[in-house]
Amino acid sequence: MQFTCEKSNLLDGISTVQKAVTGKSTMPVLQGILIKAESKGLVMTGSDIDLSIETKVKADVTTTGSIVVDSRLFGEIIRKLPNDIIQIQVIEDKSIEIICQKSKFSLIYMNPDDFPLLPNINENMIFSIPQKQLKSMIRGTIFATAQDETRPILTGVLFEVKDKKINLVALDGYRLALRSEYVDSENTINAVIPAKTLNEVGKILGDNDENVNITFTPNHILFSIGETKIISRLLEGEFIKYNSIIPEEYNLKVTAKRNELLDSIERASLMAKEGNTNLIKLDIQEESMIITSNSQLGMVREETNIILQGQTLQIAFNSKYLIDVLKIMEEDEVVLEFSSSVAPCIIKPKENVNNIYLVLPVRLQNN
Repeated sequence: MQFTCEKSNLLDGISTVQKAVTGKSTMPVLQGILIKAESKGLVMTGSDIDLSIETKVKADVTTTGSIVVDSRLFGEIIRKLPNDIIQIQVIEDKSIEIICQKSKFSLIYMNPDDFPLLPNINENMIFSIPQKQLKSMIRGTIFATAQDETRPILTGVLFEVKDKKINLVALDGYRLALRSEYVDSENTINAVIPAKTLNEVGKILGDNDENVNITFTPNHILFSIGETKIISRLLEGEFIKYNSIIPEEYNLKVTAKRNELLDSIERASLMAKEGNTNLIKLDIQEESMIITSNSQLGMVREETNIILQGQTLQIAFNSKYLIDVLKIMEEDEVVLEFSSSVAPCIIKPKENVNNIYLVLPVRLQNN
């Protein structure tokens, strides 16, 4: 095997496929990157079995062939080389030689036959969505996935297509995030994608209107983004019926400036952190919301202007959950809907009905 390649192209390819190499596998070959030199260029693959990423890289190939090289070391070598053409060729002793200007490395490679084959996915049933749109939807939901493995299904995001709408839903038992968009598709899809996969997909997606093609099988999902393919296993099990959790009615509605509310809650949370509970109390009055927090070191009182429809209310929250939601939203004004001091709070943009966030309150002893 022998080829030459621009450093920037090679580095882009390495950075893309490295996202699937976790370094936690007991199989040494999965600590590596599979490089196939074909007549049209390079095909690079990284995998941890659950998630695999394949990308094509422009290169001038003199001799075709395949190798697996240590992901971390190969990446560091290429990163440190001068910005010029890099020549790579297989030499004796199961090694490759890497030459760039006056630098020369030799690096042991592993047997490419030991590298696991990617799942075979029939790309007939393809569903498409603009990259920018999917990236925004992932960002707007992934933060609400569960971090612990006690309920594995909640460590993923529900990907649902029905009635010409695509819904992404994440929940962890304390909060829920729902993002919806209209799509021109008659398909019905229901799958739960690991948060780790969507996190890496979000990094690769561009901020443009070019489509990402998505293909589902019963066990896997394939994202095709330009010259890159991301294949992931799906999570097994039934996702929680999220529609039954979202309240349809409310007793009071608060409209507030998002940035003002976020700043006030963040300042109040400084004292809440000292108590290790992140507990803040909201006293919702006619024209203002009083936000307080007490700890052994002191107390804080914040006041922010609001428009209230309905009765006044006192309610408490883990400040982290409110901050996460308000930070992820982009709109200037937000609406908060409450039913009681022990019922979930719904947070949504004033203008956009497609984004809904739900946060459970903390029960106070006097409740």
